[in-house]
Amino acid sequence: MTSIDTRVRTRARTPRMSRRTRERVGYVPYLLPGLVAFTLVILIPFAMNIYYSLFRWKGGNAPMRWYGLGNYTDLLNDSQFWTSFQNSVAMIVAMVVVPTFVGLLLAAVLFDFLGKRFGPRLASVLRATYYLPQILPVAVAGVLWNWILNAQTGAVNVLLRDLGVDNPPNWLGSTTTALPSVMLVLIWIQIGYPVVIFMSALQRVDPELYEAAELDGAGWWRRFRAITIPQIKPETFVITLTCTVAALKVFGPIYVLTRGGPEGSTLVPSYYSYLNFFDKSKVGYGAAIANVLTVLIVLVAVVITTLQSRSARREEEAR
Repeated sequence: MTSIDTRVRTRARTPRMSRRTRERVGYVPYLLPGLVAFTLVILIPFAMNIYYSLFRWKGGNAPMRWYGLGNYTDLLNDSQFWTSFQNSVAMIVAMVVVPTFVGLLLAAVLFDFLGKRFGPRLASVLRATYYLPQILPVAVAGVLWNWILNAQTGAVNVLLRDLGVDNPPNWLGSTTTALPSVMLVLIWIQIGYPVVIFMSALQRVDPELYEAAELDGAGWWRRFRAITIPQIKPETFVITLTCTVAALKVFGPIYVLTRGGPEGSTLVPSYYSYLNFFDKSKVGYGAAIANVLTVLIVLVAVVITTLQSRSARREEEAR
């Protein structure tokens, strides 16, 4: 009894956090680790990058010469810089537009046709097959496609020669075919991501909506347009946002396949920043390119998020 009384008295003397104090603190302790990691991994390097972009510096022990906004004004007259951003539009087509539309169509076929006729197991196997390029290392994918598209010994050109084509294209070595070839590879890599997201989205759509529309005589296309697409809008916004950001900062496939060539036909901002950082030893200029790309990505993310919020608000008002 003595030990129990001692515990009770100790607890009574120990000051407890009031409810108001707990409400003020809220989730701050849980957010602190993420905030610290965000500061160390993103904010501090980004601030250092801004600082470096104000200098002319070759890196290492070389002297840093103040240049102010000169690196940014030089970008305005840099034709390769503008070419890299033009190529980013092609990357968006290859990683956002085409995979989103094709992925939605494949997900609908897997879910509505194959899944219902042959069972969900076949649909799951095919979904995993489409997603396989996403988990494949970029270096492995690059070696694979370099072998397939090689001008001399590549599988595509060997097949074309067997079919009677005397001079098949140099897919990755010509200014006319390099960019479309890289876009094809990016579509192949990216296609599985929207398939997986859209298939999970289709599973949450109420099947009674489809049954009611089918009883009213609506065909598959009308059901798809009037029910499926409006119901999966949140997932569509997520895919659009994440894939657009990935397209703007794409680096690995360009580095492995073409190194930005030939003649800058596949150059993108992230690889152009890398070239200036390391190959040309123009650290300040490379930092300026990276900062411009970062600002562009943030603006695109804000625009897409704003559009998503407005769309959700309209749907709530309509209800």
